[in-house]
Amino acid sequence: MNGFTRAVGRSAGQAVALGLLLLTAGPPDRLTAQKLLEQFSSENLAARAFGIDLGVLAGTNVRGTHTAAARLDFGTVTPKIRVLLGASYFKADLNGAALQRFAQRLRSVVVDPSGDDTINLGRITWSDFTGDLDLQYVMPQGRTVTAYLGLGLSVHLRHGTGPAINGTFVQDALDAITAGLNGTLGAEFGSGRWRFALEGRGVAASGLSTAGLSAGVRYRWVGVR
Repeated sequence: MNGFTRAVGRSAGQAVALGLLLLTAGPPDRLTAQKLLEQFSSENLAARAFGIDLGVLAGTNVRGTHTAAARLDFGTVTPKIRVLLGASYFKADLNGAALQRFAQRLRSVVVDPSGDDTINLGRITWSDFTGDLDLQYVMPQGRTVTAYLGLGLSVHLRHGTGPAINGTFVQDALDAITAGLNGTLGAEFGSGRWRFALEGRGVAASGLSTAGLSAGVRYRWVGVR
């Protein structure tokens, strides 16, 4: 009986020690999280730089095309994270697979008793005007090179056109407003007011996801070294 009592006492002591260890380990974790949150501030949010990008783009359901974008550096929310507002535009032809799907949908609603009718959709283009908000983690690589990695959200206004679809349900299916998720990886070169930028951007969105590579210039009037 005494042996059992001693065993229970040792177990209880070990449990108390473990509890004290967890309690003492908790505050540093909370303090670390609190320090991270304290770094976020809106005090430095102000327009700092403006840029123009030109590039190439490929995507699901469309052929490769060119794209143009304008970017506004709106300052930082932490010493390493900056906010970028952007707008971009591209217009691309639907690829063969997308045209075939639309043709099949048309066949499903067309009355063709003999089954020998053909559907020629011709050329169909899909335009996309995008507004986006990116948070980019900046990683200086020296005095003249700054690499960055970003994540953001975007809103897409899309419009489809083509002689065979204008005013039809096919055009209605292409016209849409949708949201997307952005990922960016790039670098800026230069330390003066004018800088050169290279960027890769991927966008995941309903109906049309894209990947592009662009080059551009930035004019910075705040934070010039």
